[in-house]
Formats: sequence, C-alpha cells, structure tokens
Amino acid sequence: MKKLLYISFAIFLFGGCNNQTESNVVNEIINPVFDKHIEPIIFENCTPCHRENGGAPFVLTSYNDVKKKAKTIAKVTQLRFMPPWPADVEYSHFVGERHLTNTQINTIQNWVKNGAPSGENPNLILNQVKPFVSNFGKPDLVLNMDSIELSAGDIDRFFLTKVSAELPNNKWVRAIEIVPGQRQLMHHFNGHLINYDYGSKTNFNTSPISVEITNGVMDNSDGLDLMSDNGILPQRVHSVVNYLPGVQGTMYPTGIGTFQVNKQFSIVGNDVHYGPSPKDAVDVTKLNIFFTEIPPNRGIGELMLGTNGVSEIIPPLQIQPNTISMHRTEFKVPEDISILTVNPHMHLLGKSLKAYALKPNGDTIKIISIPKWDFRWQFFYTFKKMLKIPKGSIIRVEAVFDNTSNNPFNPFDPPQLVGQRMEYGGSSMRATDEMFQFIITYLGYQNGDENVSLEITEK
Repeated sequence: MKKLLYISFAIFLFGGCNNQTESNVVNEIINPVFDKHIEPIIFENCTPCHRENGGAPFVLTSYNDVKKKAKTIAKVTQLRFMPPWPADVEYSHFVGERHLTNTQINTIQNWVKNGAPSGENPNLILNQVKPFVSNFGKPDLVLNMDSIELSAGDIDRFFLTKVSAELPNNKWVRAIEIVPGQRQLMHHFNGHLINYDYGSKTNFNTSPISVEITNGVMDNSDGLDLMSDNGILPQRVHSVVNYLPGVQGTMYPTGIGTFQVNKQFSIVGNDVHYGPSPKDAVDVTKLNIFFTEIPPNRGIGELMLGTNGVSEIIPPLQIQPNTISMHRTEFKVPEDISILTVNPHMHLLGKSLKAYALKPNGDTIKIISIPKWDFRWQFFYTFKKMLKIPKGSIIRVEAVFDNTSNNPFNPFDPPQLVGQRMEYGGSSMRATDEMFQFIITYLGYQNGDENVSLEITEK
C-alpha cells in the first residue's frame, strides 16, 4: 500500500466561504496593498479554518502571518487548490461557496510579485478573528465524546461511541455541530439520537463510552448500554450529526430541520472512522448543540442512493485494476420533494461525479457536478433555495472511478481489484475499499418551496 494513503486523510491548508461568482472577464488590481485588497479575501476565505483551534495547520490572523505564507497562498489559489470547493459553480450553486473570482486570484498574484506591501492600516479586519469555538456562534450545550487513543500504523480504525446528557426538560434542537479533536485523522462520524422516556433507564449514565470494532461494521451497539430497562431500544432519530473531511456543519433557517431531544438522551457515533496515523494521537471530539424554542414546520427526510441505499449501482462497484470505469445509480421519486442538502461520497479511486434529475416531461434539473473528485474534501452541499423535484422524476447519479497508476491516491501499487465488499454485514467502510453514495436531505414539497432561502440571516 502506498504511503500516500496517510495524506489522503489530511485537511490541507485553507478553508472558509465566499459567495462571489466567477467573472467571465479577467480583471486585476495592478498595485494591490494588503489592507485594502488582500486582507478582506483572507478574512472571508481563510480565517474560518486558519485561526487558533481552527483545524488548519497554521494561522492567518495577521499581516505577518499572511506575508510569511504569501508565495504558498499565491500558488495554491492560482491552481484553484485553495480555497477548497470541488463543486462546479457553473453547474449549480450552494450556500457558502468557496470560490475565488479571477480578479481575486490575479490580485493576489500581483500583491506577491510586488513584495506583499502592507498598506497603511493592516490587521484592522484580521484583529476581529477570534479562536474557533463554533461556526454557528456560542453553543447552548457542549458534550465531550470519549477519549480515543490512536496508535501509529498503516490501518483504518473504527469505533462505536456514545455520549449522554440529562436536561431539565425536553428541548428542540436546531443543529448539532461536530468538532473533531483530530481533524487530520477522522474520516467520518455518523451520529444518531437515542431518546429515552424519562425514568425508563435506571441509573442513566452520562459518562462517554467508546468500543472499537473491526472493518467498519454498522448498526452494532454491543457495549454501549443503549437498551431501556425493559430490554427495548428507545426511539432513534437517524443522522442528527455527520462529519466528513472538510465538513463545517449544517444549520437551516428557523423551523427547518429541527428535532426534539428528551430530558434523557444519547448521541451514538454509529461508525466512527479514523484513517491511518503516522504517529500516536488522542482524539477527544466535541459536539456543539444549539437549542431553539421553535418546533419544526415539517418533518425532514433522508434518501440514500447507491452503497447501503435504496438504489443499485450499475454496473456493480467492482473496479478492475488498470481501468477507468463509469457507474450510475438512480431513483424515481414517488412524490414531489424539496431538496435541502446533498452529500456525494466516494473513496480514493473517485475521479468525478454528476447528479441530475430527469423530469417526467424530459427536462433536466441540475443538482451537482464535481469534475475533479477530491477525497479530502467531502462537503454537505446546501442549496441557496430549496430545489423542487417533481413526482415521477428520476434522480440519476453518475460517477467515474480511476483504478490506474495515474491516480495519485490509488492505495495500491500496482493497482488491484477494488470494490464494495459486503462480507461484514454491510459495506466495508475502509478507505482502501470503495463506496458510491449520494445522500439527499429533503422535505415533502409545499407550494412556494422553490422561493424559500436556505441561507442563514440570523443564528
């Protein structure tokens, strides 16, 4: 296996958000200075990750910080390696697009060529940057997951985890945000809610628990002590919090996506996956919980296509060595729906992905295109406005996989047969196996949904 597998889990360099769209005309500022032209770009696009406790490998919260990395910034932005945003902005648009305009890229180039001049008042904006606590403001409740020790080695590690809490009364939850302690090692976290009827579990214990499992077996709760006293598993709410590399959490406008936690509840990490670690490490992941007084106006749904989902993959996901192959999966929606968020998921052999819907009349609805798949950045993409998919439409997802030596992320040298292994009771989630998933978060359609903005104006 290539040593390159280590870096496939790394979170590289820059993050943040930028809602500007690409200009067709290449403009530039010939003599830019930091305070007027560069600092706003850094503040908007880099500091969400490049700040204290922000998860990036260095901070960019002062003029001196940026000047030290000026040549690197110029290089990675010119290559469009940073800021990370794999989705094609010419195909569809989402909340918080991380995409620099040509003008911004050329302005950075000129600033570096001119010696990175500071201007008269550098740091005026960057002085506002505070250490990371949350992307959504101050949380109402913070829960610490169990401490997990990760030893150095070239293997994937999988855990089941549980953290519990007891509240004075039932609460509506607007969002749960996951903050990994080891962002460079955590590959994914799928969290579910277990709601207990008060008093149904004697000696309700809020101490966090973790249990290591093998091969990423899903839906196995042995050792987590989840059952009520009567031996029945309480109400479970699926996917209340999820994490993949680069994910910064999802929060919808008030009343959308809200769910209830009871006075006694647990959050279960149903399959927590860490990639190979080059050194010993300890992870303590936090969950930031945000309450609201407003109940949901509709129930939210989740539709999973492909691996472990409702639709088969054609042809089956068995990728022969030294080949580039295209696979598809599709699903016919039985009712009008309003899509909120989509999450495409592949592993190291992924090359590109495109999703669209074919309406009954033959028209096409664009959903998302990722022309250059990057395993290190797997976002949950929320539409700027709800996307209506009419009843009878076929949602089709097409993915290309590269199992050749030309793929720098191929974990095998020489290439080997790689596929969707099912011998463990569910698809293996090891990075060296392969997956093809497309997860859709949606609401049942109501008249006017396509005009409802999903951008947050208040928190």
